[in-house]
Amino acid sequence: MMLGIVYITYTASKIVQKHTLVVYMILGIMSDSHDNLEAILAALNIFRHENVEMLVHLGDIISPFAFMRIVELPARIIALLGNNDGDILSLREIALKAGAMIKQNIYSLSIENRRILLIHGFGTAEQTKEIVESIASSGRYDAILYGHTHRSNVYSINGTLILNPGEVCGYLTGRRSIAILDTLTMEYRVVEF
Repeated sequence: MMLGIVYITYTASKIVQKHTLVVYMILGIMSDSHDNLEAILAALNIFRHENVEMLVHLGDIISPFAFMRIVELPARIIALLGNNDGDILSLREIALKAGAMIKQNIYSLSIENRRILLIHGFGTAEQTKEIVESIASSGRYDAILYGHTHRSNVYSINGTLILNPGEVCGYLTGRRSIAILDTLTMEYRVVEF
């Protein structure tokens, strides 16, 4: 999915000119909200304040009532299904009505010349990290954003940014966090709240 806008000028039988309007974005990144509505609303307020243009939820939203609040954010929204998400049909229906996207556990996204892989996670935290690092070693992606482990973590392998925003819910670690990524500069911040 390319989020840039391509303008093509045509004559009767050929393309005369082609150029792309560059549309880099500020991404809001969250994961593992686990129905903690208070924490979800606090995270969304931070994203509003930061003027995020796209929100990525890396899975484990859990219930439709929580997703209904998330899709109220005035931004493009892509959400992954995590291992604990329940009523998948209702989550998909909410996404459809809101113009959001809900995808399986893994999804590849292109924003201009940036290739970003979104992953919830698989198995244990160690297994998830092993899979993420294996993919990062390929050099195919500029960034891999993942969740599932409930622990924020940022590093790079082979020029690929690896970012886990941590958990929104705060249930496992006692810390609530999200991340913000500028896709132009690839600068990021993990924000605890």
